[in-house]
Amino acid sequence: MSTVTEPSRNRGGKNHHHHPISDVAHEGEVETLDPLDAELWNRPGLEDGGRLKDAEGLHRPAAEDADGFSSLVDQKAAKKRDMARPTKEERVRKDNLSYWAIGWLGMAHLACLAAPFYFTWQAVVTAFVLHWVAGSLGICLGYHRLLTHTGMKTYNWVRYLFAGIGCFAGEGSPLDWVADHRKHHAHSDQEGDPHSPHDGGIWSHITWLAFHTHAGDRKEYLKRWAPDLYRDPVMRAFDTLFLPIHIIASLALFAGGYYFGGFYMAMSMLLWGMFVRLVFVLHATWMVNSASHMFGYQNYETTDDSRNNWLVAIVAYGEGWHNNHHAYPRMAKHGHKWWEFDITWQSIRLLRALGLVWDVVDYRTAAEKRAAAAAKKADAK
Repeated sequence: MSTVTEPSRNRGGKNHHHHPISDVAHEGEVETLDPLDAELWNRPGLEDGGRLKDAEGLHRPAAEDADGFSSLVDQKAAKKRDMARPTKEERVRKDNLSYWAIGWLGMAHLACLAAPFYFTWQAVVTAFVLHWVAGSLGICLGYHRLLTHTGMKTYNWVRYLFAGIGCFAGEGSPLDWVADHRKHHAHSDQEGDPHSPHDGGIWSHITWLAFHTHAGDRKEYLKRWAPDLYRDPVMRAFDTLFLPIHIIASLALFAGGYYFGGFYMAMSMLLWGMFVRLVFVLHATWMVNSASHMFGYQNYETTDDSRNNWLVAIVAYGEGWHNNHHAYPRMAKHGHKWWEFDITWQSIRLLRALGLVWDVVDYRTAAEKRAAAAAKKADAK
């Protein structure tokens, strides 16, 4: 079962259970860094709390950053073992086509063509609400910040709940999504990145999905990039549950619409609440892969082309502050400037206040975390 554990009675104390990819220093203690981190980031002249500023005023994340003690340790180990890094040219082959993805995405887009013929405001409002549920709670919070980067701890049932909501977004099972995204971070905008705009803007937005990202061995691919999820039989079960979740949701939308307004309302709720909502969530997420690596500004110097893009931040619930995220991948708070509003972060704050998540990574450096803890302790006196 899952290795995520319930909290100790005093949340401030150490938890002696271990997470397979986060057995790292969360309290600022001395820790041996991954050699790749040390080679890449340990540079002389650290200042400003463990960060360097370059001539343009951009911050270069350093060895003391939160990500130095993060869930990406296993990802970086996987990167060293990842000898097969297929390029776009190597992936674009007829025998590598993902017919399931092509059929699924094609069907969703085709269904949207019928939506204008069954328009109701009730269905549009339902689509907006479900867009937030699937996009912000399912993908941004669940798949991304919780499962991929382990930016917080939670109960197993909460973890499974958000994994199920993520399935409802229509972007594949948790295993595939997390594996692809971790590989993206390991090879961001370099050879082996599943969806870099260097291979074309349209490719990074959608056409990369038409071809398998693994090298013909999905099981080995998942075990390499998502070993924590693969060891969890419940997470593996979402492979099977992905389609039933959508069928059940579709039937519920149709039945609810039929009960309140007959066949026309039923079709309206189905087309708008399921398919229009699904397609808009898909494209919002895909804009993070494409537009947020092409257009915008940078707060930090990173080894890729990630950008902060305000439009993507709006439609993708805070994910558009993408340069911030690539600089500090494990940080659950993506907006780092006062104007960088992150609505998904507000949901995380609410969950933390309710006691449903804890040990939330809302700091950039270990020094920043210690300073916040000291200030909180002083205010409590």
